[in-house]
Amino acid sequence: MAYLNQPQYNGIFGARLPRWRRAMQTRLIRIVPAALILAAAALGACQAAPEEQKVATFIFTQEFDSLNPYYSNMFFSIVTDQLWNVWAWQFDDTNTPYPVMLDEMPTVENAGISQDGTVLTLKLRDDLTWSDGEPLTAADFVFTYEMIVDPNNAVSSAYPYDSEVASVEAPDEQTVVITFNEPFIPWVANLWKGLLPEHVLRPVFEAEGTLDTAEWNAAPTVGAGPFVFAEWESGSFARFVANENYWLGRPKIDEIFIRFVPDDASQINALVAGDGDLGTFFAYPDVPTLEEAGVQILSVQSGYNEGWYMQLGENGHPALKDVRVRQAIAMGFDRSAITEDLLLGLTNTAATFWDNTPFADPTVTPWPYDPEGAKVLLDEAGWVDSNGDGTRDKDGVELVLSHGTTTREIRQDTQAVAQQQLAEIGVGLELINYDGDLFFASYGEGGPAATGELDITEYSDTTNFPDPDIYYWLCGEIPSDEYPDGGNWQAICDEDLEALFQQQLSESDTEKRMELFHQISRYMYEQVYWLGLWQDPDLWGVSGRLTNVSISGVTPFFNIGEWDLVP
Repeated sequence: MAYLNQPQYNGIFGARLPRWRRAMQTRLIRIVPAALILAAAALGACQAAPEEQKVATFIFTQEFDSLNPYYSNMFFSIVTDQLWNVWAWQFDDTNTPYPVMLDEMPTVENAGISQDGTVLTLKLRDDLTWSDGEPLTAADFVFTYEMIVDPNNAVSSAYPYDSEVASVEAPDEQTVVITFNEPFIPWVANLWKGLLPEHVLRPVFEAEGTLDTAEWNAAPTVGAGPFVFAEWESGSFARFVANENYWLGRPKIDEIFIRFVPDDASQINALVAGDGDLGTFFAYPDVPTLEEAGVQILSVQSGYNEGWYMQLGENGHPALKDVRVRQAIAMGFDRSAITEDLLLGLTNTAATFWDNTPFADPTVTPWPYDPEGAKVLLDEAGWVDSNGDGTRDKDGVELVLSHGTTTREIRQDTQAVAQQQLAEIGVGLELINYDGDLFFASYGEGGPAATGELDITEYSDTTNFPDPDIYYWLCGEIPSDEYPDGGNWQAICDEDLEALFQQQLSESDTEKRMELFHQISRYMYEQVYWLGLWQDPDLWGVSGRLTNVSISGVTPFFNIGEWDLVP
């Protein structure tokens, strides 16, 4: 069987947080001849949907890896979960949380949050049901928690339930009480991203001792969203039909038909030809073509920024341990040329990891392109071209850095520009490209980024959006043989940075927390622990047939029950 990696334009919720977006790029997709894909899709649509039904066709360039919300980090799996298994609270098109399963969002004023911030009490609606008509109660929340933290279940991430949550209890059918070990401010961006139906899965767990092989993971015929899973034909399509028992009302569209295509070109062709109603994660150069065909482009802020991560671990190049060298690299690379020339001026150079979030420090601007200033810094750091080969060296070590990223075309083009420009200041770049599944593999899997094999890595990532917190800059997250799941692939351990991150985690005053992140972003900017390339919002293409469409950067399909189709 032949396979093709489908790296996406944007980078990555994952080994704890936003690596879902990275994992969006990691999955292998079975190649199926285009004619067969289209034929199967057409056949499926004809068989499943009478002409009078409203069937919206989504074009996905990647197939799901799992439909269990706690067994996947993959973007396309996670957004699809919102069709059939909504979150306890979701986020609207301004990325503001609102209750879905709750009567109201918990606050200190309504006693939903304790005065010391350690207890969260959820009051559930009294009309919640699973799609099979069974009541959805607080017991399902407790069961979901138990399954996430049970070591027999190989969930993609148990964070924060394993480390921050002391207990989850159900004093009655409509009350869920979560007790934290200490105040956990980012709870709204971390908890209850889908529920597991206890009445369906507890018998499986009791019989098998695990949910890893549950049929429900690939065929969740019982859900809690506006649509219900109907069918998944691997390599071809998946179908979701309207949930007649949805407590917020039956959706206006009768069916969501998801067609899997092998590459970006197939997606663009389908949207241009009118064979698809919605697509996402295409390149900026495709935007003019889509707009000319009448496809509406929605640019949705989700906190993503493409950037370079500097490796400071023991395997990293010694030059990168000198902040002057890192600053010289920032000054020797004209990143505005990337956004203007390669990205058609449709986005901006990223200055901080928190660009496109309210926590970005507006006083921080991108490092200027200043190759002469870069040369001065390198000279001061003792990196000079002593042997006349055009590359600087020091103590017998050449200043040649390995740069790794995925095979995405825009990233390869960026590599080429960076290699040429940095060569002009005497810094060599060895360019390496990987299929996404290998590049984003964990430390335990021997991934080149996670194990520190690469001096500089490039990808797009976000915070636990819309919350600004990100766990993988912490010292304790540096992966090792003893802790292979660590997310700090850069191996950066800075006591000053660590103190700021720990301080923000329990700061309940929004303005004070924002100032802490301003300090963090300024500090990381000056240290060049991360070098921003471009701001990377989500791009969605919507056909003229779809109406009432709003997209959130957190829960994209938050109002899909209101979407409609016109002839």
